[in-house]
Amino acid sequence: MNAGELAPTGANQRLQNLDVLRGFALLGIFLMNVEYFGRPLADMGQGIQPGQAPFDHALSWLIYVFVQGKFWILFSLLFGMGFALMDERARAAGRDFTAIHLRRSLALLAIGLAHAWLVWAGDILVAYAIGALLLTWFRDLPPERQGRWGALLYGLPTLGVLAMVALMLLLGFAGGAAGEHADPAHNSTQAAARAVEVLAYSQGSWWQATQARVQYFFAQLIETLAFEPFALGMFLVGAWLLRSGAIADPQAHAPLYRRLRRVVLPVGVALALASAAVSVYFDWDHDGPRSLLAMSLMLAASPLMSLGYLALVVGALHTPRGARVLGVLAPAGRMALSNYLLQSFIGTWVFYGHGLGLWGQVSRRWQVAGVLVVFALQVVASRWWLARFRFGPAEWLWRACTYGRFPPMRVAAVHNL
Repeated sequence: MNAGELAPTGANQRLQNLDVLRGFALLGIFLMNVEYFGRPLADMGQGIQPGQAPFDHALSWLIYVFVQGKFWILFSLLFGMGFALMDERARAAGRDFTAIHLRRSLALLAIGLAHAWLVWAGDILVAYAIGALLLTWFRDLPPERQGRWGALLYGLPTLGVLAMVALMLLLGFAGGAAGEHADPAHNSTQAAARAVEVLAYSQGSWWQATQARVQYFFAQLIETLAFEPFALGMFLVGAWLLRSGAIADPQAHAPLYRRLRRVVLPVGVALALASAAVSVYFDWDHDGPRSLLAMSLMLAASPLMSLGYLALVVGALHTPRGARVLGVLAPAGRMALSNYLLQSFIGTWVFYGHGLGLWGQVSRRWQVAGVLVVFALQVVASRWWLARFRFGPAEWLWRACTYGRFPPMRVAAVHNL
């Protein structure tokens, strides 16, 4: 390799904190996604599924309050850190990062589209890829301004929703109950789309499920684009954290981590509990303001809790016991993309009609148990794989597309260079 030429980051160059955080986030993502491998994606945003047994409801409540919406944000923070790390390396090497970042983002978009259309429609990679393309607009800003822009991009829409709630409640109190004017035609269309989704996934062939996935993708495209300010905001906050040195040297930023643990996390938990107290079942047609209030409170809580989780994990990693316990997650984190895709393959195979066909038959307790077992196997398998190979399969393909060449895959091949 020529001096100054960019290449995939070697294992000895990685930040262990990032790999452990990715592994931790991967578990949270799986706990959140498993519900929607066997439940219509049309129900996403409807809150906790009603009619569950008490123990299953309690598990759903805990995941809703402490997991749902928090771990895609943690992954977004980590994605922004990865962007900043690659950017810093490019600057140090004196190379133009724009072309590399463009190839990386387009490759992620292709992987995301394949995942969304061929495997599972709940994909988030497409949204990440679009947000990654937008990141280049903020690349040259100082770290502090990146952080402020990130907070604004996430915070302003959230405040806008809260203001909308206040207005709806005011109008509702002044002019009767909210939600009296639900649109029957819209409800009928939504119910029909949901029925098509359930039939395709629970009983259909792989091709019928694929047709439903593609249809869902385009039907949700506007919502995907509306999601971008939130994702981009978290990317920028993550970039600020990395470029500020808080990830590489947590001890030098101890006051920041103390604030995140002692102030930001408790405030986030309080907002999440307030949201759950308002409602965990969203009836948008007949009680829109109440549902929107609960949603907006959770929207405000999620980034605060995610930052608090990050601070807890990073703090634990700097204790001998914490490093031993959490360090086992690092191999899974190094293969986060491969493991994320594998979770979708396993989830759809277990629940969909073209696999085991267990759609609607697995209670929440067994979903959670299955996640813990599969994730434990992923941790073990990732450790085994990385003892022999430098990258996970999906990471290897992504890097090949990014750098325009196939990097050596086997560990022995690198040692022999």
